[in-house]
Amino acid sequence: MSSGHQLIIYTDGSSRGNPGPGGYGIVLLWGEKRKEISAGYRLTTNNRMELLAVIVALQSLTKKHIPVTVYTDSQYVVNSVEKKWLDNWIRTDFKGGKKNKDLWLQYHAVAKNFKVRFHWVKGHANNPLNNRCDELATSAADGGNLLIDEGYENENA
Repeated sequence: MSSGHQLIIYTDGSSRGNPGPGGYGIVLLWGEKRKEISAGYRLTTNNRMELLAVIVALQSLTKKHIPVTVYTDSQYVVNSVEKKWLDNWIRTDFKGGKKNKDLWLQYHAVAKNFKVRFHWVKGHANNPLNNRCDELATSAADGGNLLIDEGYENENA
């Protein structure tokens, strides 16, 4: 799996019910190295898990200012960044009830450290790395010791 020295990240998020128990899965690829990360939450949404996967992946990186390519099946995440919706939401302080402000601000802060490019991939298709992220996300959501998505639970209490 030679990707030269470009960091490749595959991410996926899921929730059982929306909202419901959820999780995310991440596969990081750097040359021959591969790392997997996942976690589950007791109450969250699919979009939050899709976005949190990207945030956690970027937060896990020790090298800064490198090109990073993120593959995700979330059009919500891809379009929000690539179509500059996020820039507008930040400028207007998420007016009009734009969701997931807490996570988008976290993403915005961590993404400044990298040159991030997104690629959308079709979910539940024949992409083995996307499918692996889906397995990680769903098994995390179905696991024990679920974490609390405080941003979601506090906003929706």
